[in-house]
Amino acid sequence: MDLSGAHWRKATRSGTSGGNCVEVADKLAGVVGVRDSKDPGGPALAFSPAAWRSFVADVPTRS
Repeated sequence: MDLSGAHWRKATRSGTSGGNCVEVADKLAGVVGVRDSKDPGGPALAFSPAAWRSFVADVPTRS
């Protein structure tokens, strides 16, 4: 899958410490891209929008 034209943003649930950050590209046709912000040229995962919504709904929030 070609994600070269994706516009990446830091996920809102990533920590603020700058270490463990996930970037998400969510305005792609039929797919949500996910990658490690420390390795932007590395591999990326691709989820269907429904699978991504399900994943995010199950991620616990920090207290």
